[in-house]
Amino acid sequence: MKQCLVVDDSSVIRKVARRILEDMNFDITEAEDGQQALDECRKTMPDAILLDWNMPVMDGLEFLTSLRGEDGGEKPIVVFCTTENDVAHIARAIRAGANEYIMKPFDREIVEAKFQEVGLI
Repeated sequence: MKQCLVVDDSSVIRKVARRILEDMNFDITEAEDGQQALDECRKTMPDAILLDWNMPVMDGLEFLTSLRGEDGGEKPIVVFCTTENDVAHIARAIRAGANEYIMKPFDREIVEAKFQEVGLI
């Protein structure tokens, strides 16, 4: 079973994402901020990461930059999932190493389509 790390400071978003991804046969780990996510990745590098941008302690962009510098950090497929929808934010995310971008609010069809595009399902 593939492993997905859901990183969001909202417990509601994590719960919704967990339900969708478990239905897609992913094993889920959760983190409330980028630092927790980095700690999780250092324990076990996931196959995929669903990543929020705006979080306390360490935001999504800082996390992504740090992740890509970690040993094995190039492997996870990272899908940003955020309310930040302007072209500048999207471009920064892609330059930092994001594989795909989803806008909030999202539903199963959107997540499934993006995960399919990047070859996770």
